[in-house]
Amino acid sequence: MNLKERVKELIDKGLEEHPDLFLIDYSVGGDNLIKVIIDGDHGVGIEDCVALSRAIEHNLDREEEDFSLEVSSCGIAAPLTLERQYTKNIGREIEVKTATASHTGILQTVSEGKITLEVTSRQPKPQGKGKITVTETFLLPIEDIKEATLKLKF
Repeated sequence: MNLKERVKELIDKGLEEHPDLFLIDYSVGGDNLIKVIIDGDHGVGIEDCVALSRAIEHNLDREEEDFSLEVSSCGIAAPLTLERQYTKNIGREIEVKTATASHTGILQTVSEGKITLEVTSRQPKPQGKGKITVTETFLLPIEDIKEATLKLKF
């Protein structure tokens, strides 16, 4: 078993002990730099990263492989990639880009590989001057989304 396969096995085992955490991505570089990015249903704390780091590091033999290990959370500005990430952000404002359009709205629901996005915008009145507020709902398959990010408010 190569190092990448062994690391994946250790990540899976470590995450079994923390069911609210899930893997976003991992890589093993040519210089044996192991990078693991995780997310959680209720966020990720330093103690979560430390626990997974220990689960990996304590089960790899430095006598066999010289490696460095980085375990981190995906970060608030990172794109949403998994359905589980969308689910944890229901009720929040997100920006979604597809091949044909871009929408910014409130994430309403997530189910069966699709999201419901409620978009409110100001549009010209059908007749006369002025604008009206229009709310539209879009049902988007997650597989059609090129990029989705949280809109941060300060």
